[in-house]
Amino acid sequence: MQEQIEHGQRERRSIQRTAAKAARLVAWGSEEASVHAAGSTKGWDLLRRLQEGEQLDMPHAEPLPRIGPRCGALRVRDADHQWRIIYRIDSDAILVVDVYSKKTRTIPDKVIERCKKRLKQYDALSDA
Repeated sequence: MQEQIEHGQRERRSIQRTAAKAARLVAWGSEEASVHAAGSTKGWDLLRRLQEGEQLDMPHAEPLPRIGPRCGALRVRDADHQWRIIYRIDSDAILVVDVYSKKTRTIPDKVIERCKKRLKQYDALSDA
């Protein structure tokens, strides 16, 4: 158990150092939900804090290793919905991979698969 905690702490420090170097924000698509959620002051504030290298933990953010390394979800609440902004921290950018309205306790499998697919496409374009 202690080993898992130490691994998590090392991973967070690594992500924090990487985020501090990220100079730009890359958003995926132009879905209505992303405009609404990311357009909220809190959503943009959390993204800015990530970009500045701040380590965000619960209740503002949660890691999502199921999607990939350096991936997480920002937790944004407005008057009508709870939103999740799925992101990945790269050395040169914070990638906004997906935004969705939270309606269940777990992340829907279709959101996980969509995020993995988008990251794969982004990485293929970046390597080209």
